[in-house]
Amino acid sequence: MDKVNVLRIHQFDEGHEAEEFYANTLQEHLRTRHKDIALPHSHDFYLAILFTKGNGIHEIDFTTYEVKPGALFFLNPGQTHHWELSQDTEGYIFFHSQAFYNLHYTHSRLNRFPFFFSMHQSPALYPNTQSLEKISLLFRTILEEYTNSNILKKEAVIGLVDLTYIEASRIYPEYEADTNSAQNNYYNRFREFEALVEDNYRQMKSPSLYASMMAVTSRHLNRITQSVVGKSASEVITDRVLLEAKKMLVLQKKSFSEIAIGLGYLDYGYFSRLFKKKTGETPSEFLGRYGKR
Repeated sequence: MDKVNVLRIHQFDEGHEAEEFYANTLQEHLRTRHKDIALPHSHDFYLAILFTKGNGIHEIDFTTYEVKPGALFFLNPGQTHHWELSQDTEGYIFFHSQAFYNLHYTHSRLNRFPFFFSMHQSPALYPNTQSLEKISLLFRTILEEYTNSNILKKEAVIGLVDLTYIEASRIYPEYEADTNSAQNNYYNRFREFEALVEDNYRQMKSPSLYASMMAVTSRHLNRITQSVVGKSASEVITDRVLLEAKKMLVLQKKSFSEIAIGLGYLDYGYFSRLFKKKTGETPSEFLGRYGKR
């Protein structure tokens, strides 16, 4: 099997005391790491990027977002991304492993932040001027702490990272933390459902099977998914399947017949029609957009 281009945190954090953490200006990161990020790829860490100058596009899990001054992006481990940026691009970037965060926040979860909650949540934010000033200061201070040798350096970095996530969550569209117990339960059950899908989507496509595993009715499972992400349970499953198909096409260079079989579809024609219906493109048309990269 061909290897997917997955960047590891240890490719970046060598020589720094802040284990499994990395920060840099975006322009320096692009200059020194361009060979690693010129093509679509994924990574095994949580990633935050703030653009302060320049323009272009940032494609995340094959959805395109605008890059402009003030654009803010958060990526989960495993998400695929690629960008095309103007030469004058500037900004800040930091990333860290799950273990780095958990070491300091044993009773807190990264997926409580809306941009890390689910693959169905948007990874892009475009803060207003007031919020952007606060977030820009946090990114700059994170970089300053990362590059100095002050005492309690790790503690300062992780505290600033958490503040950045909190500030971004406050401006995330339609996000309210700890609203009411019923809604919180829906969010918890959705996380449970999405974790089950992640483990079983290759062989299990039926929402009723997932509902049975969760000891709820299919109707209630649909109520949960509609409430949290505005999609049916079937759409959540199909979205995960199609995302994997896209990754396998672009990153692993597999034939679509191989992909169909690997994802549990023995009828290649059916899966090809499903792909076209959901994406608006045939597999070959979709892959053609990446042929020159």
